Amino acid sequence: MVFIIEYDEVIKVSSEYILEMENISKSFPGVHALNNVNLKVKKGTVHALMGENGAGKSTLMKILIGIYRPDHGIIKFKGKEMKFRSTYDALQVGISMIHQELSPVPYMTIAENIFLGRESTYGKSFWINDKDMIDKTTKLLNQLKISLDPRMKMKELSTAYTQMVEIAKAISYNSELIIMDEPTSAITEREVEHLFEIIEWLKKKGVSIIYITHKMDEIFKIADEVTVLRDGNYIGTHSINEITKEKLIEMMVGREIKQLFPKEDTEIGEVLLEIKNFTREGKFYDINLKVHKGEILGIAGLMGAGRSEIMESLFGIKKPDKGEIYIRGKRVYINSPEDAIKHKLAFLTEDRKLTGLFLPLTVRDNIFISNINNYISKMLINSKKVNKDCQEQVKRLNIKTPSLDQIVNNLSGGNQQKVLIARWLLTNPDILILDEPTRGIDVGAKAEIHRMMSQLAKQGKAIIMISSELPEIIGMSDRILVMHEGRITGELKRNEATQERIISYATGIIS
Repeated sequence: MVFIIEYDEVIKVSSEYILEMENISKSFPGVHALNNVNLKVKKGTVHALMGENGAGKSTLMKILIGIYRPDHGIIKFKGKEMKFRSTYDALQVGISMIHQELSPVPYMTIAENIFLGRESTYGKSFWINDKDMIDKTTKLLNQLKISLDPRMKMKELSTAYTQMVEIAKAISYNSELIIMDEPTSAITEREVEHLFEIIEWLKKKGVSIIYITHKMDEIFKIADEVTVLRDGNYIGTHSINEITKEKLIEMMVGREIKQLFPKEDTEIGEVLLEIKNFTREGKFYDINLKVHKGEILGIAGLMGAGRSEIMESLFGIKKPDKGEIYIRGKRVYINSPEDAIKHKLAFLTEDRKLTGLFLPLTVRDNIFISNINNYISKMLINSKKVNKDCQEQVKRLNIKTPSLDQIVNNLSGGNQQKVLIARWLLTNPDILILDEPTRGIDVGAKAEIHRMMSQLAKQGKAIIMISSELPEIIGMSDRILVMHEGRITGELKRNEATQERIISYATGIIS
């Protein structure tokens, strides 16, 4: 098998379709995940697979790459019927996948992660040839114009850079069909354009892409065809030139969504939070910001600009080298997340699995765990009150779960995100820090979360929202701060903000 990109010739497939999945069905205990679903992908095209969280997209792809076996149905790849028993079987015939949920080995290097399970050795010996893997990874990253040292450990990378490494790893298999599940969920506009250039290059070489995303603009930029699933059922397939954004949303959710960014005007009140001269060497410098009661403050910037790092220091996760924090004009000292919670702060981190959820625990445990002290009386937990409050949050956020006893790892990505939001709302915070709040969430759920943000602002909460999606930043923010290389380079009011102005500040063109 070839492990470095070597698409020297255009891939040739005799059939019009490189992939045909016919009448695929799959059930789990209590859940009918897929019901006679069809998917046909033409060679050398980008085929978008759309649907809300829980529609069955990930289940269908896991069947394709051999993680699950279908209850019935047929898979044909390059005209031949296939029965994949493992991901290894799929890789052997030329199918690879970039998963939505990143799972790097944090204490191994980039090169070791890319070649995990297929390490270079000296001849026929068992001795690993690190130099060869580093050389191959360097060549791969250079070809993809990803500026990273292959000897860096994965734990040193941001979520966005981790995503780029996952993209490089999938491409390194020299596959004929690449599944990309939310590949842009953690990367910024510049990196998205970079990925699109890679996809166009792959298409020219005859590689086919199954592209899963909740970002409508991306679909209409790069997809050739789109297939929609809803509640495990096949809804239809259309050429991208024959469908409108409104029709596509209606197919996905079964109803019309009139407003994606339901931002309401609110009365902006007193300053709830102020940070002064915040600095952490190598990450951010001399940061001064205020957020008011009833305000949604958007923070924009490219990957590595320092946005998340500021919020980590504010919340007591990583101590800044210098700086002061004021809440309602009074200086406070936050040395741990526990301190932050006591001061009525909440922090939704950008990576729900790595730094948010307790995956083996139940929905109930994940929701009330940050507020556990309020449910303890005489060394016992008041289970009745826990169940009541958690059930209210499930209803409030429309979390799709069979019960509070469901293991949170079994939920779809969007519902996992809602569980995290429910956790923080249960603490009744005054100041919410939302880092990529709609990452990996479908269009219907996005509108719900945006509506919730507006309602919280009307209640007098102060919200800091970090987002790599410029339409979200512009659509939901009252005021926008833009960062470049660890510094604030621009501030825009809602009526001043455009994508062009934000990008100019974010790239240092205007400072």
